[in-house]
Amino acid sequence: MNRRLLLTLFCCAISFSVAYAEEEQTEKNEFTPVDLSGHFTQTMQKKLAEYDNPSLPPGTYNFGNVEFELGTGIIQLGSLYKQECPDKVTKIEVNHKLKALYLIQGTAFGGGPNVPGSKSHVQDGARVGEYVIHYEDKSKAEIPIVYGKDVRDWWFRKDEKEPSDSKVVWENDNKAAGRYKCRVRLYMTTWKNPHPDKKVVSIDYIGRKTETAAAPFCMAISYEK
Repeated sequence: MNRRLLLTLFCCAISFSVAYAEEEQTEKNEFTPVDLSGHFTQTMQKKLAEYDNPSLPPGTYNFGNVEFELGTGIIQLGSLYKQECPDKVTKIEVNHKLKALYLIQGTAFGGGPNVPGSKSHVQDGARVGEYVIHYEDKSKAEIPIVYGKDVRDWWFRKDEKEPSDSKVVWENDNKAAGRYKCRVRLYMTTWKNPHPDKKVVSIDYIGRKTETAAAPFCMAISYEK
């Protein structure tokens, strides 16, 4: 076997090893669900009422290749049209360093049957809330929730756009939404932590109850170690 052939085989072996290592590293991404159970403001049964078929029972789900844990409820925040729900939920415990957060979220009101000109319509670009990240060193970071960018109404009509910066990860039919020629969907937002070396202690979830029709809700949070 000549030297050129040996060199070619060696280079191929190195390339294969690098590709395998990268693939193995991707597969080893660790996703840890955040426990939201002590912060639910609405039951899952109420949120998903009037479905044609049972859907999203408590358990482990894979949305957008990220593992999440759905419980018996959600964190539903209030709005001008959802006064019974709180404006914020604080001290959602994390207590871990993380590279990224993944949020399964949406809003009640804003789009779907709430067309431009109606009081319950929300314009793209309107800020409807935020997540506030609390680090161990007392510093903070903020994840804005902007209508049209991060979320839209979870009721949607077939001609409605998806959020520009979030991914639709689940769609289904709902009898109540169907009466308005709508379906329902959930969105996944990804946030890359600018300070992965600092421990995240907790998260506050804050809405705009007195300012907007949009009532944000969060169904699940996971983080990547």
